[in-house]
Amino acid sequence: MTQQAAAACLIGWPAAHSRSPIIHHFWLRTLGIEGGYSIEAVPPEGFGEFVLHLAAHGYRGANVTIPHKERALQLTTPDERARAVGAANTLWYDGDTLRSTNTDIEGFINNLDACAPGWDAAEEALVLGAGGSSRAVVFGLLERGVKRVRLANRTLERARVVADQFKGDVVPTPWDDIPAAAAQAGLLVNTTSLGMKGQPPLEIDLAALPANAVVADLVYVPLETELLRAARARGLRTADGLGMLLHQAVRGFELWFGQRPSVTAELRALVEADLAAH
Repeated sequence: MTQQAAAACLIGWPAAHSRSPIIHHFWLRTLGIEGGYSIEAVPPEGFGEFVLHLAAHGYRGANVTIPHKERALQLTTPDERARAVGAANTLWYDGDTLRSTNTDIEGFINNLDACAPGWDAAEEALVLGAGGSSRAVVFGLLERGVKRVRLANRTLERARVVADQFKGDVVPTPWDDIPAAAAQAGLLVNTTSLGMKGQPPLEIDLAALPANAVVADLVYVPLETELLRAARARGLRTADGLGMLLHQAVRGFELWFGQRPSVTAELRALVEADLAAH
């Protein structure tokens, strides 16, 4: 493999909306590293060629976003996390081998640790949604020692598919059973797009949640979703989607540029300001 410039990119279709360049350029600047991070809008029919020749395009690694995460898994050498989630979002070279992982798992868990220390005392969690983000959340919760995850989805069959992957620790739960499941949950996580700007609202009642429960929402536009607002009104601790976005970027940066960056209040304020401006 030829020597690469110190550059990484985000590959998506579309990709212009991503805040990843703001995050990585902040870290490059803060750590005094000569490098770059670009957006590459690559349609599905061109993704294979682009990824398989990533170094020739001038990159030592990449983030991958919708709709390419599953294809990235097939074209690279994935680790256990990427295989478990069924999607890769971070690529890097190990010699001539293009490896992949999924940092959504640690992004979610590390953000929870930062926002709600001790959350992992919960024995049971309620997760809403059964897509790729849900798999990452479930993997992280079980790895951390949560004994049971109730997975609620409007299409119960999709919840069953995810549950089958994780064996007996995940219980498929009908959407209408959310109030009953919430009563036992020390942690509630929304992995759906409900409540996102331009999407239908997430209409659930948090009254059944225990008083010490933690509520997390992967949505970060708007920054304070109705779910988080309702949780805070009840005095519950919360973790928002922006925190997960920031934390999931850490390991990719370290793999590409050789230094482990920190998620700081200054970085968060920078991304918040950008979100507010758009």
